[in-house]
Amino acid sequence: MEQVLADTLLAQSRDLGALLRAVCGGDGAAALSVERLETLRFLLQRLAAGGGFEGEALRRAAWEVALERCLPLLRGGGAEPERRRLVRAACGALRPCARLGGAPLAARLAGEALEALRAELPGGGGLGPEAAVEALVAVVPALREPALLERAVGAALSLVRAGGRETEEEEVAAGLVAGRLLPALAGNRVALRRVWEGLLQPGCGEEGDAASAPQRVSRTLLAVSALAHRLFPDLDGDGGGEGRELDARLCEDFWQVVQEGLTHRDGLCRKRARYLLKRAVDVSEKLCLDCTCPQRSGNEPSLFWWSVEKNGKLLHFWENYILIMETLEGNQIHVIKPVLPKLNSLYEYAISEKDCWLFHPSWHMCIYKRMFESENKTLTKEGVAQFLELYETKCLPNSPGFSEFIIGPLMDALSESSLYGRSPGQLIGACPPLGMKLQKFLSTYLTLLPKEEKSSFLLKFIQKMTSRHWCAVPILFLSMALACIPSYRALGAEGLHALRDVLQCTMITHQILLRGAAQCFLLQTAMHLTDVEKVSLPEISSFLMSLRPEESLSRGTILWKELCDWLYTNDRCFRNSINCHNEHQERSSLSVYVHTLVKDYLKTPASKRENCFMPDCFEAKLVATMILLAADVEEMKNKHSEKRNSEWIELKAFLHPLLEVLLKLGTNAYILTLKTDKSLQLLLKLLQNCSLKQSSPEDDGVLSFLSNSVMTAAESIMGFVLRRLTTNELNTVSDLDRCNLYLALLSELMNLCSKVGWKKGPPIGSFISSLITASIQNLQEMGNEQRPKLGEQIQKVVSMASLTVVCEIIDQKPEQLESLQAVETLKDFISSAQLNQVLKKPFYIEEKNRYVHPTYVLCYSLFEESTSSQGWGKIVASYIHDQWLCLQFILNKSHKLLPLSDYETLERSLLPLQKPINTLQSALEALTLLPSDQVLPVFHCMKVLVPKLLGSSESLCIEAFDLAWKVIYSLSNTQLIFWSNLKAFVRFVFDTEVLAVAASSKGQAYSKIKEIILRLIEMSAARTGVFNTVLSYCCQSWLFPASDNTGALENPFSNAGNYIELITEACVFGTVFRRDQRRLIQDVHAFVENLGDECAANVVTESTNRDDHYVRVCSIKFLCLLDGSSMLHKTFMEDLVIKLLDKDELVSKSRTRYYVNSLQHRIKNRLWQTLLVLFPKLDQNFLTATFDKILHAGFGNNQASIKYLIEWIIILSLHKYPQFLEKFWNCFCYGEEKLKTSICTFLSVLSHFDIILENTTEKKPILKKALLVVLQWCFNHNFSVRLYALVALKKIWGMCKSLCVEEFEALTPVIESSLQQVENMHGAGNAKKNWQRIQDHFFFATFHPLKDYSLETVFYTLPRLSELVEDEWIPLCKFTRYTDISLPAAFHWCHSRTELLNLKPSDWSQQDIGSDLIDTDNQAKWTDVQKKIIPWKNNSPDLELELVFQDRAAKLGKSNSRLIVVASLIDKPTNLGGLCRTSEIFGASALVVGSLHYLNDKQFQHLSVSAEQWLPLVEVKPAQLVDYLQQKKTEGYTIIGVEQTAKSLDLTEYSFPEKSLLLLGNEHEGIPANLIQQLDVCVEIPQQGIIRSLNVHVSGALLIWEYTRQQMIKQKQLK
Repeated sequence: MEQVLADTLLAQSRDLGALLRAVCGGDGAAALSVERLETLRFLLQRLAAGGGFEGEALRRAAWEVALERCLPLLRGGGAEPERRRLVRAACGALRPCARLGGAPLAARLAGEALEALRAELPGGGGLGPEAAVEALVAVVPALREPALLERAVGAALSLVRAGGRETEEEEVAAGLVAGRLLPALAGNRVALRRVWEGLLQPGCGEEGDAASAPQRVSRTLLAVSALAHRLFPDLDGDGGGEGRELDARLCEDFWQVVQEGLTHRDGLCRKRARYLLKRAVDVSEKLCLDCTCPQRSGNEPSLFWWSVEKNGKLLHFWENYILIMETLEGNQIHVIKPVLPKLNSLYEYAISEKDCWLFHPSWHMCIYKRMFESENKTLTKEGVAQFLELYETKCLPNSPGFSEFIIGPLMDALSESSLYGRSPGQLIGACPPLGMKLQKFLSTYLTLLPKEEKSSFLLKFIQKMTSRHWCAVPILFLSMALACIPSYRALGAEGLHALRDVLQCTMITHQILLRGAAQCFLLQTAMHLTDVEKVSLPEISSFLMSLRPEESLSRGTILWKELCDWLYTNDRCFRNSINCHNEHQERSSLSVYVHTLVKDYLKTPASKRENCFMPDCFEAKLVATMILLAADVEEMKNKHSEKRNSEWIELKAFLHPLLEVLLKLGTNAYILTLKTDKSLQLLLKLLQNCSLKQSSPEDDGVLSFLSNSVMTAAESIMGFVLRRLTTNELNTVSDLDRCNLYLALLSELMNLCSKVGWKKGPPIGSFISSLITASIQNLQEMGNEQRPKLGEQIQKVVSMASLTVVCEIIDQKPEQLESLQAVETLKDFISSAQLNQVLKKPFYIEEKNRYVHPTYVLCYSLFEESTSSQGWGKIVASYIHDQWLCLQFILNKSHKLLPLSDYETLERSLLPLQKPINTLQSALEALTLLPSDQVLPVFHCMKVLVPKLLGSSESLCIEAFDLAWKVIYSLSNTQLIFWSNLKAFVRFVFDTEVLAVAASSKGQAYSKIKEIILRLIEMSAARTGVFNTVLSYCCQSWLFPASDNTGALENPFSNAGNYIELITEACVFGTVFRRDQRRLIQDVHAFVENLGDECAANVVTESTNRDDHYVRVCSIKFLCLLDGSSMLHKTFMEDLVIKLLDKDELVSKSRTRYYVNSLQHRIKNRLWQTLLVLFPKLDQNFLTATFDKILHAGFGNNQASIKYLIEWIIILSLHKYPQFLEKFWNCFCYGEEKLKTSICTFLSVLSHFDIILENTTEKKPILKKALLVVLQWCFNHNFSVRLYALVALKKIWGMCKSLCVEEFEALTPVIESSLQQVENMHGAGNAKKNWQRIQDHFFFATFHPLKDYSLETVFYTLPRLSELVEDEWIPLCKFTRYTDISLPAAFHWCHSRTELLNLKPSDWSQQDIGSDLIDTDNQAKWTDVQKKIIPWKNNSPDLELELVFQDRAAKLGKSNSRLIVVASLIDKPTNLGGLCRTSEIFGASALVVGSLHYLNDKQFQHLSVSAEQWLPLVEVKPAQLVDYLQQKKTEGYTIIGVEQTAKSLDLTEYSFPEKSLLLLGNEHEGIPANLIQQLDVCVEIPQQGIIRSLNVHVSGALLIWEYTRQQMIKQKQLK
């Protein structure tokens, strides 16, 4: 109709200019509207097609319209989206103008557009980027000048390439260029070639940094996918225009871009890459010609190739490959996992030819990289496991890209801690599957790697471990994998440095055991992989210093011995870094190096003689470690040569320079301070590190020789220390470090004396007396209180610290030192000293005269800087801390004499302690003054004070509880100091006397302690080990009270009854579904502990017992030690049973049905396990009262594991007390409604009737009753009930026959035939299978209620057999490892019988197991998944795009909206039928489909319910969509896509234009990549659930309704 009107108008018009001006609104009219522009465009199109006007008039009219009407519109502004519609309509008119006006007009318009694109600030009166691009699109087909085409290509490339940073406007412009301009330029062969070369030039015009690389790939894919129809051979053979000699398949750069796109972080880029890959495969398959992409390096397979001979196999390979890549977009493991087995087929085909990869390995790496970078960690774990498994035993590609992939994406994925969790069913403490696979993979790969590449790969691998922050778990298993590599000399000095850097990374983690284990593995790695000829001993020693003796490299461990053996074996092989003279030829290189090291260490440079600062102890640690290593290597050497090392020649040579200095300390006062500092530091490190682990000192020759050598200089050292500590020689801030050095050395010397014998050592008494006297004298000197001097204050700090060490020494050797008068003086002084005495900040500028050395002035200036902040505060805190350490010593010595109140008197020597209330108040003040890491001695003092004062000063003690709890809570996020403070807190709050006094009054203190119990349990949920600490102390103190802790409590066990909730909560304590970092850390801890002594960290580090299981282990062992004959124990156990039964009833009421392994399930299981442990200790009277409750619990709807426990307790009760049988028979008398969930429980009890009647003499009457009860259930309508009843009947009838019960002779034929019938069922139906399964079930076939009664059965075997999650399995080894509470040697209820222990879980009790088995059986079906790969096109393009509307709809004159719904990509008739119905209901103007043949489909008609008769339907094939969408853009439509992209808008926030075209994607693929750049906007529907996408019909219906709703609101507003 429009065409007819246009032709009529043109035919009747005489003046073309007047006609066009009239259409434009006349001269001087306002700017053209969109409607007038569309009319103008249509007229110009008819003129260009031959509308009757020719010659100059036509050209002049075209120039006039283009320059005077259209171009001003493009320069103007306006609001979106009206501005966009206007620009497109104007450019639509420019296209025929350029054709009519000729090349000059096209050149002028192109020049102006290009100038606008080149401008830095587009707009401002010129063309905007969008208008400029649309203008170029309109005029490019008419351009003839090569220079202009070159400029247009350059402008297009500059816009489409990615820069470092870009604005949203630039991104929109790039999309326009790719979607509109590049396809227009592609019509010219030269321009297409130039565009193609420019797109694939890496880094051209870009910043070239790593950050811009993904953006470059994104832009390149955007452009290439828009040009795809020009970049591949034409399948139709019609010539297809110019430029078809290009073939992207033969370009290596193209394939590299595709591969980068397949793994891009943006989903749209991945879609474009898949589109290009599918199009290339489709072209190759259709052409069926050989082709090979040239490869720059000739050693690797081509990135893409095709062979006519293997056409089918290649097509199958690429279809599977694309299927996997498409499926990975789903990001849901249950969808992806069935497709993953196809990875194996891809791999098998890729290596199907011997020693050759048919496909480049990078294609497989793309798949794995996508899996590694998935947001779904389950998918990441599956991908890593698949990769390690696949390449573990298969052919590995020898390519640099593969090594880079391992060091890059694979290691990035391995940094995720959650990947290292245990697999389902794996025992706690086993190595996680990923750890084992990583070991095998790395060993295999290194074995196959060429020699020349091994060193480089290993170095990069180790350096990668230092390039980021690694958590404790990944670094541990990577280190373990490195340690398991077969020995190979690959690493030089650089490799050692890299390993040292990794060691520094391990120090970041707070997990001490994991940190130590990683250090052990890294040292083993160094020994296995270091090329000793490339490293020197100094480099080795520097590396060893990164290992901590208290965590890994400790003397006496297996690791230490391995290191000694390695040094001994390679002694002459290390790179020579020492000038060995002839006299050293007999000595080992290690001995020569250590001897030189000691001499160089003790040298004092002249330039440092007056330095007031302490030297770094790192060097002393290095020298000490190397001395001990060399000594042990010497001993090893003598053992190998069968010599007895009685003289220790080498060790004596090492120690000689040190002893020479130490022997002069007491007599030579002029030895340089630096030299004395270094000597004492070295001695301290030697004494600290020389002790052997797991060995007696008598067996250690090195330790004995070292001890004897040091004892010769002990008196000299002590004299020097005494002088330095007491004669005001320490008077600067830096001297405090020296004080700490002297006191630490003093403690080590005292320990050494205690080992070798006090008589062999120096006289201790005189030294102690002198130190006490001088220290007290210094502390009593007043000085200038207003302006104290620095030296005076420092000396007070030194003196107080000295007294603390004296107190420690007296505790070690009380029998010899207690009688000293000085010790009594010390006690008097400490008792009378003012607590919390704060030292005033000193006046640092002392007598600045000519006699003051400049160095000391420097020290004072540095002190001024430190005291200006918090430096002096730390010194004061240390001083107060030492005060409380001394007071702790006094209180521990005299706590029995401490008065219970301020009104009692005390012996005269301790008169100041007569007021303990004041002391406790001072303790509270100290808690507020001291930093949290210094409060430990205050807690120890409060442990003595609070029990004495709780009865008389309850409010003060409660205040102490509150303040102490605040300190503990503030420390809960720390690691090193939290546990020691928590133990001290627990010791004074849960002191037996405190608990007893609080419980006796039942006052506020009692409530406060119970509140603290709840808080500690709550804290333990977030901090593993807290509850362990509390429970362990309480159980030990209640069962095994300390001999000096008698107090007012006669029997500490009475506290157990008063605080029974502590044991109750402990019995049910544990985790539920804890798959977080903390649960993982616990599992890995258990794995490291299972390594035993092979991992030195287990020997060196202290066992923490912080496993969640240890809470229940402690409580169970506590209960096992209770004695039923003790009235206190008996009462406690009975109360505990009542509380547990009440708790079970409460849990059952809270939720009548609960899931397996849920919180309710686990709690009930734990409490019934506890009840089973307590059962043998309960007497008949108590059981008589509680047996009804146990039977009542059996009526509940319980999970299988709980049923077994209840049945077991009932069997044991009836066995022990047969008189309870009458109560048991009553359970069968209830109605079927109550018994429907429990009858199987009671029938299971009867299946063990022989055990029940063991202690009964009159069995026949009971058997008669049992038979009558069972027979009635053998005919129940429920099949499961009948099976249970038949099992019980078989057992009971067998007993009847053995006892010859005559009363049932009449029933004998019936029972015998019934049992025979069920035994001889024919066929393979479910009935026969289930009968066999229930008879083979462990509870009926193997389990013996008496013989299997053991801790292992209750806590490990039964939970395992009843399908409880592994977290609930407590192996017996945990009971033996937990040594805080020991079971007596006579305790025999430990081990399960072997027959039961070796059983595997049955599938009878857990019905879901059957379904799992079905899934497993049908796995083969899932592996052959069929999923339609979306083709890049369906049919050949049809150049005719005229819409053919339905006549019926036109005749009806329906008032349609301006919404077009395009469903050409949808290929399911059901979805199309539903969309047709929805579109018709809401009045869409047209529904576009890929083929009108769908209308005849029955499924379509069933869903559309005749809507196709009332709705205009248009056929546009998928291959025609690009041209169709561009045509609709020129008509003013906004193209809206329903797609999830990074730039998608929320449907709830988007305002639909009136002229909207809605493009719906394919059911599986969505919108293809070549169409996405045609979209003006992407809209997505907000989602709240887990499933990723809606059905396409539903999505379309939501958008159609939202459009309709918005238009209805606008119409109402207009009215």
